[in-house]
Amino acid sequence: MPSEVTDIKQFLEIARRKDAKGARLKKSSKSKDIKMKIRCKRYLYTLILKDSDKADKIKQSLPPTMPFVEIGKKNKKPKKN
Repeated sequence: MPSEVTDIKQFLEIARRKDAKGARLKKSSKSKDIKMKIRCKRYLYTLILKDSDKADKIKQSLPPTMPFVEIGKKNKKPKKN
């Protein structure tokens, strides 16, 4: 189940928990939002940011043992006629 977190400190506390499995960063091209997601046992916690500098600082402050994936645009395949 998804759950949105609005506080950065709370997000980092969740990242340090024992049941946190991995982190993802998703950049939106249309709305210029940056979503950071942490998968835990029960919930997928999401933090939405507008500033990319803050996102970089949060990325550096995540635990070094946690797997981190950055999700970007997918290459669209051309349509077949």
